[in-house]
Amino acid sequence: MAPAWLSVARAPSTICFRPQPPARRRVVPAAALRRGTVAPAGAAPPRRRLVVAVAAATEAAAAAVADGGKKRTFVEEMRAVAMRLHSREQSRHGEKEVPLEPPVATWAPTVAGFVRFLADNKLVFHTLEAIVARAAVPWYAEFRDTGLERSEALEKDLEWFEQQGYTIPEPSAVAIAYASFLEELSEKEPQAFINHFYNLYFGHSAGGVLIGKKIVEMTNLQKEPEFYRWEGNLSQLQQNVRDKLNQVASAWSQEEKDRCLDEMEKSFICSVDLRRHMFN
Repeated sequence: MAPAWLSVARAPSTICFRPQPPARRRVVPAAALRRGTVAPAGAAPPRRRLVVAVAAATEAAAAAVADGGKKRTFVEEMRAVAMRLHSREQSRHGEKEVPLEPPVATWAPTVAGFVRFLADNKLVFHTLEAIVARAAVPWYAEFRDTGLERSEALEKDLEWFEQQGYTIPEPSAVAIAYASFLEELSEKEPQAFINHFYNLYFGHSAGGVLIGKKIVEMTNLQKEPEFYRWEGNLSQLQQNVRDKLNQVASAWSQEEKDRCLDEMEKSFICSVDLRRHMFN
């Protein structure tokens, strides 16, 4: 039986797959926008707007400083934004009253559902890696051959399940929509695309590993999926990618950095929607 949270009314999953053109707006630090400290354009007289803008800039500068007074790297800023999307029970930095998905302990996955999840991820990661390989945006090439790639591992897993007698399904509509969204976003808004790159790889190699182990335990699988195994030292592979992300982001304007950070909740929701298909 599917967990109760699947029956709760929520926005259609495809909402996260509709790229929106960047609005023409006054440049304001993303941290200030997320905290609602800046009034909409025209909502206050010029002097008031100036005071608010100065306060917002001050707050953004403070938000970019980590504990201990050391300036955060851009990847540390990304992680801080991601942590705030957790509930207070999931993280001491969480700000969500209700988590985006229920605790793993309440899930009821099936092997067939897990195979469907792997098939969906194969399409998404293959698309992600093809975009990076083509490097239509030149600095995408910095993220080739990082060691975090998952397409080959997913191919091996699906071959193994097929040998065990399971039917390998075609990717779901959610996965197809997400892959199409990534293609379009990578051409129109590269900084927003990089947020999905970051969330897919780092989310999978961190919390995703714990989720994977729990699913293997719940479904009594006799083999640890390749999806949750990496060649080499995972921590070092992750650090290499962090260094590249920081290097690339150092050439971005503040508005471009803000655009990347503002995409975090959407990339979280997209990942959650992929996991939901383990139960459908």
